[in-house]
Amino acid sequence: MWSRAAWQYRASLLLTGTAQMLGASLDLAALLVMYSQVTTLAGFTLPQTLYLYGTTRLAFALSDVIASGMETLSDSIRLGTFDVMLIRPVGTLAQVLADQFTPKRFGKLIPSTATLVWAAQALPITWTPLKAMVCVGTVVCGTVIYCALWVLTNSISFVATDARESANVITYGGELITEFPFAIYQRSLALLMTFAIPLAFVTWEPSLYVLGRRDPLGLPGFLSFAPPVVALLLSLLAALVWRVAVRHYRSTGS
Repeated sequence: MWSRAAWQYRASLLLTGTAQMLGASLDLAALLVMYSQVTTLAGFTLPQTLYLYGTTRLAFALSDVIASGMETLSDSIRLGTFDVMLIRPVGTLAQVLADQFTPKRFGKLIPSTATLVWAAQALPITWTPLKAMVCVGTVVCGTVIYCALWVLTNSISFVATDARESANVITYGGELITEFPFAIYQRSLALLMTFAIPLAFVTWEPSLYVLGRRDPLGLPGFLSFAPPVVALLLSLLAALVWRVAVRHYRSTGS
């Protein structure tokens, strides 16, 4: 329904989709400018950093297509329209995810996919079936992790309806953090983003195996293969939190 509505204004959809694509490319331009002044960043070359950038950007762009409808949850609760979702014969989570969907979100997929393809070709590594599987798994698991974070962080809207910006600190802020090698951050922050908020498993840990690098934090190498487990556990936690939040939902009465 939302896609058909957007398609009625084709010129607007094309322009906004292009704007999404160009906006998603701004960080890439900043990264290229940075590397025009240095040869490595925390020991990582441009193709290696672009591999990190491409995988995390593609994962986040896919999660944006799937789950960024969670951003409208606070408005639905405040305006009382979430009540309507409760009486429909479809799960509330599916309805919230689809709410206000727009095809312009697909624009973010183009620069991230192009960056990842270029980086994969430019890297001086020998691609094996296992490394290819880890690369694909990085994007898939990263997408699942980001989707789970969308649900977890925005579920706070059931308690504080004006907490959207707090959720964005984890979602959009997490995307920005994972674009760069974790070696540039203080050890305490890197460990926090590994074990408290598992953003390291979006791209950093699995990418170390693909790039043939040791973990600068000294963490064990088997963590490179942990993203599927982390994605599963985080998804289960998100589903549990959502179920509890909806069960304790109280209508605004509007």
